[in-house]
Amino acid sequence: MGVPYLRVFKTGGSLQRLFSMFPGGWPGRGLLLLRIVAGILPIYDGIARLTGGPQHESLALQIIAASAGIFLLAGFWTPIAGALLAVTHIWIALSGTGSLRSSILLATMGAAVTVLGPGALSIDALLFGRKRLDI
Repeated sequence: MGVPYLRVFKTGGSLQRLFSMFPGGWPGRGLLLLRIVAGILPIYDGIARLTGGPQHESLALQIIAASAGIFLLAGFWTPIAGALLAVTHIWIALSGTGSLRSSILLATMGAAVTVLGPGALSIDALLFGRKRLDI
């Protein structure tokens, strides 16, 4: 008796070692929603700062946070982008120049995305997720 097919799992690079799985379904959609909100808010703040909005934080911190937001929206280098977002907003909160409430919220969301991972609906899942080959 032979096996009708053979399942071979190929693991990705080092990002696969950080997360045991890239969840799909409702948990994956929840992570996508978390990434979208955590990405849009710093991008909006960065655009508002560049177009002459109120100057509370330094321009460098806003650019770093906005670029981390772009990576979070795409789901690319999610742990690095989430950690970068968390660190920049902790820095903004400790400097006392921005809104403390939004800085704490964005730092928490960045840390949550860093720990939970990007989910199945991300570029990271396509590049580093488990591949199933049916032979």
